Amino acid sequence: MNLTPEEWQALALSARVAFFATLICLPTGIALAWWLARRDFPGKLLIDALVQLPMVLPPVVPGYLLLLLLGTQGPVGHWLEATFGIVLAFTWKGAVLASAVMAFPLMVQPVKLAFRMIDQRLEQAASTLGARPWRVFATVTLPLAAPGIIAGTLLTFSRSLGEFGATMAFVGNIPGETRTLPLAIYSYTHVPGGEAAAMRLTGLSIALAFVALIASHLITR
Repeated sequence: MNLTPEEWQALALSARVAFFATLICLPTGIALAWWLARRDFPGKLLIDALVQLPMVLPPVVPGYLLLLLLGTQGPVGHWLEATFGIVLAFTWKGAVLASAVMAFPLMVQPVKLAFRMIDQRLEQAASTLGARPWRVFATVTLPLAAPGIIAGTLLTFSRSLGEFGATMAFVGNIPGETRTLPLAIYSYTHVPGGEAAAMRLTGLSIALAFVALIASHLITR
């Protein structure tokens, strides 16, 4: 598959965005999944629904809300720019955030299920033998939940590679800055003679997603 420099650029940017989006989702997803799996509290159902909301909303809706909130004219975005000089809208960092928001449910769900399937008597035995709570979590809980964590990580990474709607709405389609793999495919389909490039990138996207899904399924089993 002979990719042009522009196509390699889109692929490299997608990989970078997906990597950092997964890095954001991993610790927060593990913490939230454990909280939802092990704690009962008022409003738990509401929080669970909010976590899953990006999966059922049109992707452009979270992207537009991010633009309203974190754009240079938004309340948080204006504060970040004025205080720290941080601009997220129309940058690759904003693409990371948009991808993380859309992929976050895919991190939480398998990890939460993995925590629920752990026999808590093993954790209680470790506590009885003198292990502190943080050590029980690090040496018993996390290793037993590892298949769910790995599956969630793979799903999050592959979902971030394919994020389109929220990214388009929040950061646009800027070559070399925010044009990820799906945005490049979209662009090539609107350029005369771009069908071959769009087909190459489509085949590459399908292959990457297929490998991630198979690996996630095997790890989960």
